[in-house]
Amino acid sequence: MSEFDTSVTQASITRRGMLAITGASASLMAAPAAAEERARIQFAHGVASGDPLTDRVIIWTRISGTSAVVEGVWEVAEDDSFKKCVRQGAFITESARDHTVKIDVPGLRPGKQYFYRFRAESAVSPTGRTKTLPSETDRLVLVAASCAMYPNGYFNAYRAIADLTDLDVVVFLGDYIYEYGADPDAFGMDNGLRLGRIPDPPHEIISLDDYRRRHAQCRAESELQAAHARAAWICVFDDHEIANNPWTDGAENHNPDQGEGDWMTRKTCAIQAWREWMPIRDPAPGQLREAIYRSFRFGHLAELTMLETRLLARSRQLDYASDIPKKDDDRDIDAFCSRLNDPRRELLGAEQRGWLDACLASSVQAGVHWQLLGSQVIMARINSPNYYTVLGDDRVNATLAALPANDRAGLTSQLDLFTNSRRLPYNLDAWDGYPAERERLYEIAHRAKARLIVVSGDSHCAWANNLSDQNGQPVGVEIGVTAITSPTHWPDPWFPDFELTDALVAQSDEVVAADDRHNGFARLTITRNEVRAEWMAVSTIDSRDFSLSVRRTFRVTDLPYPKLTKHNAV
Repeated sequence: MSEFDTSVTQASITRRGMLAITGASASLMAAPAAAEERARIQFAHGVASGDPLTDRVIIWTRISGTSAVVEGVWEVAEDDSFKKCVRQGAFITESARDHTVKIDVPGLRPGKQYFYRFRAESAVSPTGRTKTLPSETDRLVLVAASCAMYPNGYFNAYRAIADLTDLDVVVFLGDYIYEYGADPDAFGMDNGLRLGRIPDPPHEIISLDDYRRRHAQCRAESELQAAHARAAWICVFDDHEIANNPWTDGAENHNPDQGEGDWMTRKTCAIQAWREWMPIRDPAPGQLREAIYRSFRFGHLAELTMLETRLLARSRQLDYASDIPKKDDDRDIDAFCSRLNDPRRELLGAEQRGWLDACLASSVQAGVHWQLLGSQVIMARINSPNYYTVLGDDRVNATLAALPANDRAGLTSQLDLFTNSRRLPYNLDAWDGYPAERERLYEIAHRAKARLIVVSGDSHCAWANNLSDQNGQPVGVEIGVTAITSPTHWPDPWFPDFELTDALVAQSDEVVAADDRHNGFARLTITRNEVRAEWMAVSTIDSRDFSLSVRRTFRVTDLPYPKLTKHNAV
């Protein structure tokens, strides 16, 4: 039977009632759009849904074509013709929220597919499809994606997601936009100039208007609109939604002495724009806007817990070039490792760790079979590659001898660092840069007896990893996703035929497989007996004419005890 919330139907609502329903501020009492502006109103950025629960879901759109206050109506139905409308209401939006519209639709039924749309004046939005969380299910199909750099290529992977016939939810792990400008030497601009994909604005984004424009440019792409309209999304930000490699008090790519202003101001602008444009539930009163950690339970089959590791508590990243002290005219690796393993170095912080502890314990105690963890960055231990082992002493020494003195010194320094007996981690911006914090997370997983499957983004590389604590006790598995469009394979400048991922697999005990040769996403099909993870690859990002293939498939099964120790690649 259809259920109508008659207090928010278009026929019965008053302007005062609209303001009460939508939580709009008094600033919205400005005059509505004039007739000529109403004629230009459109839904140029499509629709989206996200943060599904068993009885509700966020629906989103944006009004463009006017600078005035806009009133409209939203509708949710059981069919795409909207003859079986179950919820509808009114909205008001304005420039103070970049004319975005976000509705938390209540009163829905568990595990049910719905269709939704928006109307304003004579304009009607595209129709979106969404689904509430099930109260019980025996199967879940989840797509995990990350890293979509607009200038570097076409969003074919988003189109492929939209075209999937079997899909319950999309998990986006961050880097939805990138902050860089359009200078010819800017990251990704080799392809950007060749393809004519120039970021808007063309400078590095810093202000609120900058971040909004960059979101608008990406969301104007038909492929991304189609992916959002296909299913509900569960999103977190990573670093590039703000600035490259941030921590609580700054970022590697934020330079206040070079005219980029105050870090806190920039961060606030970036997070405001991200929350305006993402279909994410708004923070509760008193909750920090950066606090995006939350969980989603799919009956007794799986629970997805999303983490925040960038802004709330992250200690500043260490750097090999600047953080290894000198000792007797040499580098003091022992001192560096002491800093690296300092237990005061954090990613989650005490409050989030306490929440995660309670969340995993509650999930297991409730009989949920799989505990999925959404991580912005890679969790596994991944060693820096030993070039001598891969290429042989003769090849490396011959290359060194042929280089000019300055280049030879630089390469020698790198080789010495990576061949050190301490086996230093490859990526200090990932969990490898925070080993004590990783052990605290693993202790939480052990204590809960969680069947842990981590899905991770950020690295522009696909991963299949076994996870173990510092004592070698298995913790779970990790599926790392490659990039939607961001650059993947970087040839080594000294050894062009050196295959980095092959070396990382061979020299890192936790890495089962890695692939930096494709763009795409990961698809997880989850049942109680197993999780099947597929690396999904698009054939190209240089043309909109592409094909989709399964690059590789992995199966994860649980053993009689609640730990994941077996991970077979087929």
